[in-house]
Amino acid sequence: MADDFIKLDQFLKVTNTVQSGGEAKVLIRRGEVSVNGEMELRRGRKLYDQDVVTVDDTSFTVEITATSEGR
Repeated sequence: MADDFIKLDQFLKVTNTVQSGGEAKVLIRRGEVSVNGEMELRRGRKLYDQDVVTVDDTSFTVEITATSEGR
């Protein structure tokens, strides 16, 4: 079940919000990222299906795709 989440810094890269992990780290430490309406300062924050990540005025909904059978 390791595929049930994605870390915040990875998510920011996947959505092309940032180009690198270092850029994600800076953005998060500045308090410019919120998860489900609350400021998030941990770049390793685990995001789960339907979490909402907001940067500036842009929001993204996390969509985790089940990769194992029987789910």
